[in-house]
Amino acid sequence: MDTTAVTNVDLELELLLEAIYRRFHYDFRRYARASIARRLETAMMRLGCATLSALQDRMLHDAGAFGVVLDALTVPVSEMFRDPAYFLALRQHVVPLLRTYPSLRIWVAGCSTGEEAYSMAILLREEGLLARSIVYATDINPRTLAVAEAGVYDVARVPGFTRSHQQSGARTSLADHYTAAYDRVVFDTTLRRHIVFSDHSLATDSVFAEVHLVSCRNVLIYFDGDLQARAVGLCHDALVRRGFLGLGDKESLRFSPHRQAFDEIDRGARLFQKKDVR
Repeated sequence: MDTTAVTNVDLELELLLEAIYRRFHYDFRRYARASIARRLETAMMRLGCATLSALQDRMLHDAGAFGVVLDALTVPVSEMFRDPAYFLALRQHVVPLLRTYPSLRIWVAGCSTGEEAYSMAILLREEGLLARSIVYATDINPRTLAVAEAGVYDVARVPGFTRSHQQSGARTSLADHYTAAYDRVVFDTTLRRHIVFSDHSLATDSVFAEVHLVSCRNVLIYFDGDLQARAVGLCHDALVRRGFLGLGDKESLRFSPHRQAFDEIDRGARLFQKKDVR
């Protein structure tokens, strides 16, 4: 392999990520490099750029190009009740404690196009908790947040949503929570009234609320070790005493500097509880 070529690509990548941070204030500098490189290849193909340097030039001088780059860097991969065992574990281990609070705040970090936020709201409704709950759903991409806030999804995805919902320990039919029209389904506005969609970056922003549960799933896998530690630290600081943290099925606290701050509640579901340190 030509080590000079590799070095040049690495330098181009460093400069591009620095340009994104300085010009657009999105910090991808501590994201896992292999994942970032793959995603930028997608942006290069979409914009017809042969090199990362060409992509940087296009991004800085074409007003519409950065939106394409941002979409490539924040690929939305989300499903209703994704990994049903996780939501079943929430019902079994978390809901009983949540019932003891007069009001509830839940943070869905990296909410993408909103499927997990609506899943959480439906679970809370089924457990009789939605009326006293606020779900904060955050992401860094304004386009995906707009999709999430609309709550409109392709009807072709509904059979998969429904299967996962039933496997999560559902107490209702998923159809009770949406209206179908033509080739789309629209989720109930009464769910959306309890969800606050907002821009927030785990890479640069600070804690914005005290919450009882943080669901930060399939986000850490895109970060390097230092940024993972920062993100978990934010989640820890946001949680009330004995609050809960949920991670994705390929994520763990095993090598995190914060691992001693949590008790493992359900290993398979990647569910943790903040230790009670007085």
